[in-house]
Amino acid sequence: MTSSRRPDASSVEQLRAHFEESARVKRAFAEAGAEAMARAAALVIEAFRAGRKVLLFGNGGSAADAQHIADEWTGRFRRERPPLPALALTANTSDLTAIGNDYGFEHVFARLVTAHGKPGDVALALSTSGNSPNVLVAVAEARRLGLVTIGLTGKGGGKLAAEVDVALVVPSDATERIQESHMTFLHALCEMVDEALFPAPAPA
Repeated sequence: MTSSRRPDASSVEQLRAHFEESARVKRAFAEAGAEAMARAAALVIEAFRAGRKVLLFGNGGSAADAQHIADEWTGRFRRERPPLPALALTANTSDLTAIGNDYGFEHVFARLVTAHGKPGDVALALSTSGNSPNVLVAVAEARRLGLVTIGLTGKGGGKLAAEVDVALVVPSDATERIQESHMTFLHALCEMVDEALFPAPAPA
């Protein structure tokens, strides 16, 4: 049964403020980071075109984002196309718990980079703080193995920004705003990959 009670005015304003702040942060991210985003997109497109793969990893909400985007590539984003080789290193709980138990949690992603990464692949690291130890260890391993490294972060970039080939730093200290901006870029990246690798046929 639908309630006819009008929403409280303060709740409406709170919701509007939430959306306005999210939009403000995204605009600032786009203005400051558009060139870096374009470089990152070019690297991912080049890797897929060469038959390489993308490895994605992060913790918590960033782990969910990694799995989300890997699915957009192995499944589809908007248009029908062949699957693209992308792997979220966060998805296998047996991997994560075995490596964490035997080697320590800071190595859970690095061991998987060693197992699956090849020169020319892309390591796409997500850390809202830029200081997640397991993400930093994995990026170091990716660089050692000759992978291209892209870091999505915020809060000034943390240590991650200086350790990757391309750093995308959301200008915010709010974790939720950073994650929202990361996902906006990642969806744009999926669209750019599709358009570059599987262009729509020209109208007859």
